[in-house]
Amino acid sequence: MLVINLLYFTLSCIVLIIGGSFLVKSLEKIAQFLRISEFSSAFIIMAIATSLPELFVGISSAISNNSGLSLGNVIGANILNLTLITGIIILLSKEIKTNRKISRDAYFMLAGIFLIIILYVIGRVISRIDGLILLSFFSINAYRVLKKRKRYSRKIKSSGERKNRLFYLLVFLIALVSLHLSSNYVVKYSLNIASELGFPKIIIGLFLLSIATTLPELVFGVFASKLKHKEMAIGDEIGTILANSTLILGIVALISPIEVAFLPFLTSAIFMFIAGFIFLTFLITGRKLETLEGISLILIYVLFIIIEFFVK
Repeated sequence: MLVINLLYFTLSCIVLIIGGSFLVKSLEKIAQFLRISEFSSAFIIMAIATSLPELFVGISSAISNNSGLSLGNVIGANILNLTLITGIIILLSKEIKTNRKISRDAYFMLAGIFLIIILYVIGRVISRIDGLILLSFFSINAYRVLKKRKRYSRKIKSSGERKNRLFYLLVFLIALVSLHLSSNYVVKYSLNIASELGFPKIIIGLFLLSIATTLPELVFGVFASKLKHKEMAIGDEIGTILANSTLILGIVALISPIEVAFLPFLTSAIFMFIAGFIFLTFLITGRKLETLEGISLILIYVLFIIIEFFVK
């Protein structure tokens, strides 16, 4: 039975990944048609787009009264983005120059992570009121970013591009539906695996779900790096982590308050904050990310896996 659940879980993840990939590509084109700046696309639209798998998994988890699975998924996804995925992007890019604007957004990212920890420690649950606080934090940051950026100046050509808009809108809707359906099955079979292995739901979210739902970020980051948009790749990572921590968890908490075991949450959440702090330190030190920083971030993820299995 375990083998069958793993097989169906893998197939569901493949559909989730493919749907997320097409969603990212279609939203990138839609952003161009809406004349939104490249910076805003990376920090807001692309970040939300690559967080949609976490959102759909979170909604499915909350509806089935397993919102703790979503929290584990978000924490695991954030740690993956901060360490392994960012490390890979840096190694592929060899060097990524940063600036004060990127560092400022990284401070907001770290504040969002800290907010999750504080809200949970205070009430031992992330309630619906906490969900509103997280959504407010995300809205304030989104407004701050969009207010300070110039609108995309590219003009839309007539008939040909109008047809393209309809095509990418159709791709977006199909990908959206596929994400919704596949996320339901991902949650279902991950719960079956957790039950058969005797693992807490948060542990399954930290590893199985987080790896599956962060692949869109990895794909986008690799392509952005190869196409000489290195800052956009890092910008998407920062924006995605902020969106996961505030937008995704805020929506999930509004649907169903999030309750998880205290020790697994505390160890993983503290590690997430430490990884965020190290990443921020790398950003503001020397104003560039190099191979050494990339290797260090990957090794931090290896350390996280060892600690989690030791705690388990």
